[in-house]
Amino acid sequence: MSSRGSLMFLLHAHLPYVNHPRDSGFLEENWFFEAVVETYVPIISALERLAAEGIRPGVALSISPTLGAMLENEALEDKLQLYVDSRLELIEKELERAAGDPALLRSVKFYQKLYQEAAEVLHKYSGDLITPLKSLQHAGQIEIITTSATHAVLPLLTRPEAVRAQLAVAAEDYEDRFNRKPSGFWLPECAYEPRLNSYLKLSGFNYTFTESHAMEFAAPQAPNGVYSPYRTTNGVGLFARDAASSREVWSSKFGYPGDPAYREFYRDLGYDGDYEYVRPYLGSDGVRRPLGLKYHRITGPGNDLSAKEYYDPEAAMARVEAHASDFLARRMKQTDDFYAARGTRPLIVSCYDAELFGHWWFEGPAFLETVIRKIRAERLPLQFVTPSEYLNSCQEPAELTPGISSWGESGYFDPWVNESNDFIYSAVYAATDKMIETANRFRNQDLNSLAARALNQAARETLLAQSSDWAFLLYIGSHSDYAKGRLEDHSANAVRLLSEVIEKRVDEAALAELEQKNSVFPRLDFKVFASISKF
Repeated sequence: MSSRGSLMFLLHAHLPYVNHPRDSGFLEENWFFEAVVETYVPIISALERLAAEGIRPGVALSISPTLGAMLENEALEDKLQLYVDSRLELIEKELERAAGDPALLRSVKFYQKLYQEAAEVLHKYSGDLITPLKSLQHAGQIEIITTSATHAVLPLLTRPEAVRAQLAVAAEDYEDRFNRKPSGFWLPECAYEPRLNSYLKLSGFNYTFTESHAMEFAAPQAPNGVYSPYRTTNGVGLFARDAASSREVWSSKFGYPGDPAYREFYRDLGYDGDYEYVRPYLGSDGVRRPLGLKYHRITGPGNDLSAKEYYDPEAAMARVEAHASDFLARRMKQTDDFYAARGTRPLIVSCYDAELFGHWWFEGPAFLETVIRKIRAERLPLQFVTPSEYLNSCQEPAELTPGISSWGESGYFDPWVNESNDFIYSAVYAATDKMIETANRFRNQDLNSLAARALNQAARETLLAQSSDWAFLLYIGSHSDYAKGRLEDHSANAVRLLSEVIEKRVDEAALAELEQKNSVFPRLDFKVFASISKF
């Protein structure tokens, strides 16, 4: 059956760079461990199953450079293995504790399967999850793109040198990791403004993504709304996120993740269990924290956490089946309505944070796999396409300039610049300015090894200070002290290192410690921050 329209799924996988090699139980490193077990391994496993059965997934993944570095960090891989092993040990105890409670036992066994799968996949790839993703891309099953070096909100970087550095470092990092040049670029937080066009083009990116209202305020007007690609005046392809398909999957109030049968995120054994029983699995500080074993379902609106009922995996999977059917029925209606009105086949672009699938919405990976399977099994007139495939097969897109926008609350940059976090920018901008000035000063000088190392590390610290994650964590009031500390430390580290180089007094021991801890971008050259010469 011929296609009535095309679907494009973009899963944006990102975590801030968290690496504490001298600490054995750092709370924030659990962000990474939880995402691997609940999101990255299940998605990789689903993609591999589909490919093995001859069903091409055809989805796109954006892997941030910071996440890529964590996935290839051997020290973090060792900690991840300890994390998985400790959960399997705890689950063995839980199987005994739940032996007389069939409802609880069902959930415990489900988690045993989840963590065993994680252990098997990690063993298969020696802890390196980039390997299966590279294999899937090499086989043409998926397309992988990148985002800015440290997930900076690019419109908030006032210096053009900083924007150029974020994109150039990301492009180099991608080529080192995936052995090819990147085709696409995910704008962090979908944050767009017109000056980014030239930097995207100069860094070699063929296309990017914008929020839906970027097309509503485009100049000239977008002739097909969000249902076709466009291009900038200098030829960068543009895809716009479809709000309807995103809302159904994103929203816990109006979308699928809020279904009563699905897993309750906020009820966890780390808080429910007897303290002495769970204490060996908490951090060295002994403070209660999530352990990843969440045995309850959402149950219903208005239920407080104490009233949640036990999770039933089979009932949840039945809802996944129903929601996948509903999602596809809605997409077919979208395509039919658009074709009836315009006479052309539409493209529906659905963009999501990858961590929504599995971590926040536990059933998300199963939903994704079911959607892809149903298109094939039911011979639906829809097809999954990757961005490069679509651009290579479609007519020359119309030229326009999108409006300034982001997918953040209120549609612009409020979450990253507001009364809760605006104080951070003086430190970020001061470090960035000093980095640019110092790069210009030393760009053409012969430097000894120690000075070059210090300048390169200062560039790493500057990039890490620019991460959007610190501002966002302050905004939502989560891990605020950690976010503030990271921002201040990176900014101060950059300024100190630059001053030491200028004053010829680099502290080699302190530098070596930073190089071990903040070890992203091993080939980074500080000259990436230098201004472009004008003649």
